[in-house]
Amino acid sequence: MSLKRRDFIKLSAGSAAAGTVMLTGISSCASPKDSPSPTDELKSMTDDIVPITVKEREARIEKAQRLMAENKIEALLLDSGTSLKYFTGISWWPSERTMVAIIPAKGEVKYVSPAFEADRLRQLIKIGKDVRTWEEHESPYLQIANTIKDLGIRNGNIGIEERLRFFIFDGVRKEATHLNYVSGDPVSVPCRLIKSATEIALMQRATDITIASHKFMLSMLHEGMTPEEFSKLAEESHAKLGASGGTMVNFGEASAYPHGSIEPQKLKKGDIVLMDGGCSVGGYSSDISRTVVFSAEPTKRQREIWDLEKKAQAAGFAAAKIGDPCENVDIAARKVLVDTGFGPGYKVPGLPHRTGHGIGMDGHEWGNMVLGNKLPLQAGMCFSIEPTISIYGEFGVRLEDCAYITEAGPKWFSEPSISIDKPFA
Repeated sequence: MSLKRRDFIKLSAGSAAAGTVMLTGISSCASPKDSPSPTDELKSMTDDIVPITVKEREARIEKAQRLMAENKIEALLLDSGTSLKYFTGISWWPSERTMVAIIPAKGEVKYVSPAFEADRLRQLIKIGKDVRTWEEHESPYLQIANTIKDLGIRNGNIGIEERLRFFIFDGVRKEATHLNYVSGDPVSVPCRLIKSATEIALMQRATDITIASHKFMLSMLHEGMTPEEFSKLAEESHAKLGASGGTMVNFGEASAYPHGSIEPQKLKKGDIVLMDGGCSVGGYSSDISRTVVFSAEPTKRQREIWDLEKKAQAAGFAAAKIGDPCENVDIAARKVLVDTGFGPGYKVPGLPHRTGHGIGMDGHEWGNMVLGNKLPLQAGMCFSIEPTISIYGEFGVRLEDCAYITEAGPKWFSEPSISIDKPFA
């Protein structure tokens, strides 16, 4: 039986029966003559999103300034990257020409920019208005040092955000040797680690889009398909649904490798299909993995390993309790596998990586669910739970859903798979 696009429309509306048919009977997709593109019937899901407001970014800066005072940090230096966008809303290409934002413990945000880029920067600025410039033959690091001085900072600690590039840090410290340079993590991490209701709503929409894309992509599976063909169509489907994103896939034995294999792959009946993808909506990410069997009844072995993976994922979720350390999620999920004879530790066959990672603006960020992370779980933290089972020479199974902590406990962004035959709740 072949699943056409019209069947996907029913499936995307939440039909459990369609979910079953999709796995047991997919062998080909709609022919090119039926439509210019199989994604034509997908519609944007982002027309009504609520973006992060200037007011919320100003509140983030106020929190950062409180944390700077508590940690005796006089200013925080931000290079191009996620934290710059988090605090100011500015996206800036990280070229060799230095542009930084300086958040002082007291006062307004300052910017240091190449002179010829200053007018473009001013078009983007919503918070602060002071832009200091440097010409092509001048030192940006001296201008940064002078700006810090003009803020009244004569001594003390300057926080370096973790992604500020070394050449900028090195240049500034040579121009301002009297200052002490420290990690900015005590400021940036607590701010970005705890998500607001608006951030969680954007992540929820990103999740909904990736689930819709995953459903569509399963309807497009066909014999002889390559991972490259799959990923190209997945990127197109995410775009049609209104987001920037994509999905990696691996078939058969290659599914045992968490991030894929360089060996050529062509899909055949009975293969395990492990798809892992996500997208970004309003600057916030999703990350979801599903594992199914293509166009055949799962073998006893495939079903047993899949069911064990589901049990491990559920154990990780149950261990995510406010006030308990992040590592408990990893410990609980891994114990299910070890008790069944996998591992121990990161040994394969078994779970070769941490059980989960933090997620937010970046697909992977602080808040990892890994042994040794004693950070207490708090309301607003967001993370994946994905205890892969890798069996080299056979196949791999990964079920990945992201969760967030509420005052009442953990909540899923995407409901976990029901069974190997029904990947969507």
